[in-house]
Amino acid sequence: MAAITLHTFDWVPEMPRGLVRDLRIRWALEEASLAYQIATVPFDARTADHVAHQPFGQVPYLTHGQFSLFESGAILVYLGGLSETLMPQDTDGRAVVTQWVFAALNSVEMASLPWGLFHFMNFPTESPERGFIDKFLAARLDHMETVLTGKCWLTSSFSVADIAMADVFRLVDKFGGLADYPACKAYLSRATDRPAFTKAHGGQMAHFAAADERRSAP
Repeated sequence: MAAITLHTFDWVPEMPRGLVRDLRIRWALEEASLAYQIATVPFDARTADHVAHQPFGQVPYLTHGQFSLFESGAILVYLGGLSETLMPQDTDGRAVVTQWVFAALNSVEMASLPWGLFHFMNFPTESPERGFIDKFLAARLDHMETVLTGKCWLTSSFSVADIAMADVFRLVDKFGGLADYPACKAYLSRATDRPAFTKAHGGQMAHFAAADERRSAP
C-alpha cells in the first residue's frame, strides 16, 4: 500500500490541544492498524503548498501516495473504504455509516461548534444569541439521546461514524453540556475508553508538547 501521511499543524496554542481535528484521523488509523506518518504545516503562516492541499488553510489533510484529501469527514469515509474495521464494505452498510458521519458534522456539530466557541471565548451568558445557541444544541442532543438510548454504537458495530460523533460530543462534554444526556454521555465514555482513542489523543498531545520544546529552545 502507498504511504499514508497525515498532515497537521506544527504547533497550536494550549487551548485547542486535544481537539484539533487531526485527532479524528489518528483515531481511525489506529483503529484500523493502518501504518501512517505525521507531517506538519506551519501554524504561524499558511504556505502555498498548504493551501494547495487544503484551500482554507486548515488541518487535517491526508495524502495517500499521490492522492490528497481534506476535510475530516471526507477523510474518515475514505479510510473506511480501506478497512472493514472502520466501515462495512457492502453498499448499504457504507451508506448507513456515511449518513451518520454527515449527521455528526452537519446536524450536531453545526450546533455544538458555535456553542463551544461561546464557552471558549467567554462570551456573555445572558444574551439572545447565547439563548438561541443553547436551545439549538439542546434540540440536537435531545434527538441524539433518543437515538443512543439502548444502543452501543450508531450502527451495528463501531465505525468512522462513531469517531465523528464522539469527537463532536467531546467538545460539548468539555463544558458540561452532556450532563443531562446520560445515553450520550455513556456513548462518549465507551468511545473514548477505546485503546485507539487513547493512543491517538496521546499522540496529538505529545506532538504539540514536543513543538513547545522546539519553540522554547535557544
